[in-house]
Amino acid sequence: MKTIVISLGGSILIPELNNNRIQAYLPVLETIAAQHRLFVVVGGGGGARDYIGVARDLGIDEGTADEIGILVTRLNATLLIAALGDSAYPKVAESHSEAKKFAESKKIVVMGGITPGQTTDAVAAVLAERVHADVFVNVTSVNGIYDKDPKKFPGAKHHRTLTPKQLIEIVGRGGLGAGSHNVLDIIAARVVERSHIPLVVLDGTRPENLSDALLTGHLDGSIVSETKKKILPL
Repeated sequence: MKTIVISLGGSILIPELNNNRIQAYLPVLETIAAQHRLFVVVGGGGGARDYIGVARDLGIDEGTADEIGILVTRLNATLLIAALGDSAYPKVAESHSEAKKFAESKKIVVMGGITPGQTTDAVAAVLAERVHADVFVNVTSVNGIYDKDPKKFPGAKHHRTLTPKQLIEIVGRGGLGAGSHNVLDIIAARVVERSHIPLVVLDGTRPENLSDALLTGHLDGSIVSETKKKILPL
C-alpha cells in the first residue's frame, strides 16, 4: 500500500456549482483508496476567485481575501466528503496534523486551504512531505507541464519528464496574489524539490485519467523527479 496526496483543483472538481465533477470523481477516488492510503486537498476554483474579486472591489486586504478563499476551499471539501459518505473521514482537516490523525481511520482524508498566502497546491505539497507520500499528484486543467501556458501559446513545449529544478524555472514566473491560478505555484515547486517526492501532473477534466495513471501507468501528463526510477503504476 502506497501513500498518495492529490491536489484536486477547484476549477476541476467544481468549475461551477451546478456544473461539477464530484459525482464523476467518487468511483475514481474510492477505487484508488481501496488500494492505497489517500489524501485529497481541494482547491477553491472559480468560486473562490469570485469571492476574492468582490473582496478586492471592497478594498479588503489580500490576507483577508485569502482567508475568504480558504473558506470556499473548505466548503468544496465538505461537499466532497459528504458525497463520499463512509469512504471519507467525516470532517475537513484544518491542519496537516489533523490530516495525519484522521488518516488513522483508514478512510480518505480531505482538506482545503490552511494559511493565507499559501495555495492548496502548497498545502498538498507540504502534506505529502509530512505523511511521507510515495507520490504527489496535481490534478489540473492541462495535460502536464509546458514551458509556457499552452492555452495562450499554441506552440508551447510539453515536458513528459523534468527535474524539480526545471519545474521551478518554469513556474517561478507566476504570481502569488490571492486566488492566483497557475499549473503549480513556486512554493509547492520548492517543496517538491526539497522533499524528493515524485510529482505527477495530469489533466483532470476526465476523472479516469487519475486512476489510469496511478493504477495502470497510462499517463497523459508529466512526471517531475530527480531520478529515472519508474514511478507509475504504483
